[in-house]
Order: sequence, then C-alpha cells, then structure tokens
Amino acid sequence: MGADNFVNAEVGGKRAAKRARVLIAAKLKTPLGEVDVRLRDLSRKGALVECVQQPEVGSEVVFIRGSTQVPARVAWAAGGRIGLEFLFMIDEQEVLVQLKRRERSSGDRYRRPGLNEVMSDQERKLAVAWGVTVGLNLPGSDS
Repeated sequence: MGADNFVNAEVGGKRAAKRARVLIAAKLKTPLGEVDVRLRDLSRKGALVECVQQPEVGSEVVFIRGSTQVPARVAWAAGGRIGLEFLFMIDEQEVLVQLKRRERSSGDRYRRPGLNEVMSDQERKLAVAWGVTVGLNLPGSDS
C-alpha cells in the first residue's frame, strides 16, 4: 500500500478525516518503556496501531516513526489495537515518505521478470542454460 492510499472515513459519525491505510513498523514510548507497534491507519490527527503491550486509555505516549516523534494520548484500546489522538496535527506525508513508490528505470539490473514476460532470444538461452544447471526443463526448450 502506498502513501497515496487515502480515504475519507467517518469516525463515530461526528467527523470526517483523511486517512492513510498502511501496514508499517513504528514505536511508542510509553510510561512502561518503548513498545514496537504496527501502524495500520494514519491521519493528521491520530493513528490506529496494533501492539501486544497496550498502554492504558488516557495515558500519554510518544508515537515514533523514522525521524517523526509525536506526543499523543491513548483514546481507546481493544483487541490488540490502540487509537491514538495526537496532541497536535501532523503532516502525515512526512511519516509516510518512505512508502512513495519508486519509478523503475530501464537500467534496473536486479529486477525479477514476470512469469508471462516476453524474453529476448538471448534471455531465453540464458534461462535455458540456467535451468539445465538446476535440473529444470523450461517450456519451449529443446531438452
């Protein structure tokens, strides 16, 4: 999922917030220490995270992702998930900047070809030669 995957979501019928649905690693600094979490949902005002050790509702924490550190309050907790309310609005793109999809250049040397990709004669010869070394017969090879 990319950083551009934003949707409008009604929260409790009271407000609409632009949210990014993601699945990335983050951390929380809690009164009991640092906790690894999975960020599932992010907006300018808060986040939904999953974690094993849940801080108490109402406790003050610091959300950490990369170089971004945001003070927050635990708004709710249930079933391994925690709703965080940030103490100030953030630029969610700053948190998600690492998720931007990179444009592939034609010079990518280590890309993995698709199964249905058309190969040049030279690429097919190399694939057949490699297949022989590992005991495979490729479709269309004369082996």
